[in-house]
Amino acid sequence: LYAVGATSVILSAANGADIKVLNMYSRSPKAFSMYAKDDSLTSPESLKGKTIAGPAGTNLHELLAAYLATGGMTIQDVNYVNMSIPDAKAGLDGGSVDVALIAGATAYQAQQQGYHMVADGEGLIKAIIAVAVREDFYNENRDVIDRLMADQEKIAAFMRDNQEETLKIVAQELDLDEQAVKDMYACYDFSLDVSDEDRAGFQKTADFMLESGMIEEPLDVNTLFFQ
Repeated sequence: LYAVGATSVILSAANGADIKVLNMYSRSPKAFSMYAKDDSLTSPESLKGKTIAGPAGTNLHELLAAYLATGGMTIQDVNYVNMSIPDAKAGLDGGSVDVALIAGATAYQAQQQGYHMVADGEGLIKAIIAVAVREDFYNENRDVIDRLMADQEKIAAFMRDNQEETLKIVAQELDLDEQAVKDMYACYDFSLDVSDEDRAGFQKTADFMLESGMIEEPLDVNTLFFQ
């Protein structure tokens, strides 16, 4: 799993899946956000009864729950609809949803359209994105794992040493202008190593998911790492 949210990893592990974190992909709280057309939606309380769409079991799901919790509310207080990011954005465009849980380039497009940002993940979630594998695959295919990690290092080095070229490549692939990519790039930390802060972020997310009913049993996130 390349670029999988910590929330999804924890949810999978809590439901008995064989899943381990290999290394990190990114951390980007500000890249995850909630957008609306109605600029009066400025507090958790203002979302009561509203239709809010986004992918379940993800960082965006956690963002919604964390934002509502700041107002003493839960997801039961809104009409939450499980949708992919593109579908949530389409629902917002078409008026069938009040708030869309979106991220990355889709969130940037909403901003450019003049939509109202209800909240982003800053101060609410760690927004950790990881690279994960099955433990049995890791043990049986170390040659594949080693090649993958070596190539990750090459990509990271290329990004560090050739930032302008990297921005051009990404802009072309995402059909965005380079300034848009440059603005979004500033929201991301792409370092690969698993830090103590990352581990603490995973635990914070797991604890929050337990408190909000997203998982049923406590999870020691140290079990998610190889060492």
